Amino acid sequence: MSTIAWIALGSSAAWVWLLLGQGFFWRTDQRLPRREAPARWPSVAVVVPARDEAEVLPVSLPSLLAQDYPGPAWIVLVDDGSKDGTGDLARALSVRYGGLPLTVASPGPPEAGWTGKLWAVRHGIAVARAGEAWPEPEYLLLTDADIAHEPDSLRELVAAATTQSIDLVSQMARLRVASGWERLVVPAFVYFFAQLYPFRRVNEAGARTAAAAGGCVLLRTGMADRAGVPESIRHAVIDDVSLARAVRRAGGRLWLGLAERVDSIRPYPRLGSLWRMVSRSAYAQLRHNPLLLAGTVGGLLLVYAAPPAALAAGLLGGDTAAGLLGAGAWAVMTGTYMPMLRYYRQSLWSAFLLPFTAVLYLCMTVDSAVQHYRGRGASWKGRTYPRPRTRHSRA
Repeated sequence: MSTIAWIALGSSAAWVWLLLGQGFFWRTDQRLPRREAPARWPSVAVVVPARDEAEVLPVSLPSLLAQDYPGPAWIVLVDDGSKDGTGDLARALSVRYGGLPLTVASPGPPEAGWTGKLWAVRHGIAVARAGEAWPEPEYLLLTDADIAHEPDSLRELVAAATTQSIDLVSQMARLRVASGWERLVVPAFVYFFAQLYPFRRVNEAGARTAAAAGGCVLLRTGMADRAGVPESIRHAVIDDVSLARAVRRAGGRLWLGLAERVDSIRPYPRLGSLWRMVSRSAYAQLRHNPLLLAGTVGGLLLVYAAPPAALAAGLLGGDTAAGLLGAGAWAVMTGTYMPMLRYYRQSLWSAFLLPFTAVLYLCMTVDSAVQHYRGRGASWKGRTYPRPRTRHSRA
């Protein structure tokens, strides 16, 4: 066989393994598990870290204020140094819409060693637990400022957690897919996340795989204390996965699935905004390891770029073996992507564009590494996090 045929054979083998041996990551059936109303609804504090979120708050915050929850619940919005009037807008929305009690707090600049979001979450939890107007919260709902919830969202999350005795329930919010670039990139983002962290494996009791979706996390307060969060993960850039790992290490049970009542309303209308969203943490996902970067680049090319290249070699160059193997691998790839496109209500024909989208993600990952070695580190909302220190220096 030719070299391209051997490469196509390797790609085909990889896709057979991904199809059957990676926790059926491509299925989209992991939704909130069976749940029943508890005999007593526990108290819940909703903590919302917010930095310059005036654009999205008029939609997201009223959805939290309007939660139809039978037990005690209240909201702490942490205005993390916003310059667009986020805090004042939140207070005005609370007066206008009523609903759950709202407290707006400000943590001040992050201390050394803390990422901005986790510093805000830490302050929000402290405020939620110190208030005299409400009891000690039994659960914490950590939700981002761009997340809109259906009125029964909190009730369903708590019912699932209590019915199944789950310490951390997390839902991957349905992201916005309005622009052409969003339709191309966003479903693939969730698809790749599920490929890295198969939801079924996360949800298995005692499994080693741990992940969460940071936009919507219901966490039992006692488990937060036991896991030492957020202090134990204060430096994490990918805070949701770090949170899940801390809970798993503490013996907690996790559940992660796709949302039906939770949506992200943050727009990413242009490729540049999507690029920044991915590249800001892509190299952190690889632990800032150049060998892992090289392996990722090679793996993405083998798994996603090789099949169409092999099919082209077969059609244009007469390499029958390469063409058949490439077509088979591309067919499996396309088939595994279709359930995610169906979940996002997108045309199934766009599944054939997944190789192109994967190459875009490859470029974003390489750019993330380039920015890291230029000393810029991960950045978000005007804050830049430097390169992490060595294990020795941290100690």
